[in-house]
Amino acid sequence: MTNRKSGILLHITSLPGQEGVGTLGKEAYDFVDFLEESGQKLWQILPLGPVGAGNSPYQCYSAFAGNPVLIDLEILAEEDLLSGEDFQAVPAFKKTKVEFDKVSAWKSPMLKKAFQQFQENKFDHFRDEYYHFLNEHGWWLNDHALFISAREYFGGLHWSEWDRGIKFREPEAINNLSERLEQQIAFEKFVQFMFFRQWHRLKHYANEKGIQIVGDVPLYVSGDSSDVWTNTDIFLLDEELNPTEVGGVPPDYFSETGQLWGNPVFNWQRLKEREYDWWMARLHFNLNMFNLVRIDHFRGLESFWSVPADEETAINGKWIPAYGYEMLSLIKSHLGVLPFIAEDLGIITTEVDHLRERFNLPGMKVLQFAFTTDAANKDLPHNYERNCVVYSGTHDNNTTLGWLNEVEAEEKELVENYLTQENAARQIMTLALASVADTAILPMQDVLELDEKSRMNTPGTATGNWGWRFQWKQLKAGQKKFLKETTEKYNR
Repeated sequence: MTNRKSGILLHITSLPGQEGVGTLGKEAYDFVDFLEESGQKLWQILPLGPVGAGNSPYQCYSAFAGNPVLIDLEILAEEDLLSGEDFQAVPAFKKTKVEFDKVSAWKSPMLKKAFQQFQENKFDHFRDEYYHFLNEHGWWLNDHALFISAREYFGGLHWSEWDRGIKFREPEAINNLSERLEQQIAFEKFVQFMFFRQWHRLKHYANEKGIQIVGDVPLYVSGDSSDVWTNTDIFLLDEELNPTEVGGVPPDYFSETGQLWGNPVFNWQRLKEREYDWWMARLHFNLNMFNLVRIDHFRGLESFWSVPADEETAINGKWIPAYGYEMLSLIKSHLGVLPFIAEDLGIITTEVDHLRERFNLPGMKVLQFAFTTDAANKDLPHNYERNCVVYSGTHDNNTTLGWLNEVEAEEKELVENYLTQENAARQIMTLALASVADTAILPMQDVLELDEKSRMNTPGTATGNWGWRFQWKQLKAGQKKFLKETTEKYNR
């Protein structure tokens, strides 16, 4: 039996629809149908957490919670939690770009109306399911609901600037605030209940259609998150709970000063003492959410670039060993086979390769990186081993058409030497699907043959990212035909 399969990379926010942002509603189900019709077996998405400033799904307020803006309000209306009248003043949203602030400003009051209806008239309808959810998820949900409520109470300040008793989670202060914010906390729990209810229904539908969902776990968590606030001992923080060291990557070909992400780094010694319980919970949780999980910045499980928190660039960091081997060995003892994809892009050492190979994890190949050197480039298809995942591009790349439009000099010459078709964008997709890689993933922008205006994210830029959305009218019959026929031709 062949392991060959292919799929599409498209974040939920990028789906079409009437709510200003992609949701877990009808359009998501239609997308699953499209995947099935075109012979795809995978739908890869980005992290689903509640996003902070900049709207990056890689900087969330929780490693476990769902993003409230992804909740589909039409489904809430079908369940009598909203009425037709509530939809009479829907703002005129852009169809090709998420206006995050505008969407939140409209959806938040709508979710509060649904919560009110839930409490006053509809609670009995959901009672058993709701209590089951609270019981199953209380271990992270209680802290998260309090964290989001407290964040609002303290005017959006970072938790390290809250009142001292709350910042240090003194029991009496926490109890008093929990009582004061009881109704807000209940609302936050309701929101998460509705998110997970809608998510698991969608996942079930996809799985029934033979589509597996590929989730994404960032290595680090945001400093301004319920995770750090409730687990301060597993991060390198000082006595005032401020980071002493932060994450990033060292200077390289792409940046003379490296990248300074600012996330607090893990205290791996303390994680070891806790038997990696936080990581175990996180990985098990994600494997319940998704069929496969991509571990972002996998190299940080072998060693990580640690930069003093007062530095302005990533230049003066150092490599610190991580205990990823022990941690992955433990999760393997629970699961047997590890259904993970290792994001091993960038400068990767022999030790990182050994760690990935020890657990038989597929690494990543990106065709947009394949033409920067010569015929020995590891991202060129003729150099692949089977156990890898090939992408035409990722969420951090330009679209393939945008990249082809901008590629210059020697790299352009190598591209032109390697490709044979007139339609270079389709040739790149064909290279991915035809390769020996067990798995091939194409961003939806490439399937739609869109240029640089449809890029999802430009690393190193703080604004203007993550907002791209597609419309069904962009998907032409010829593009569907190409995707289906090429997928079948190469036995995916």
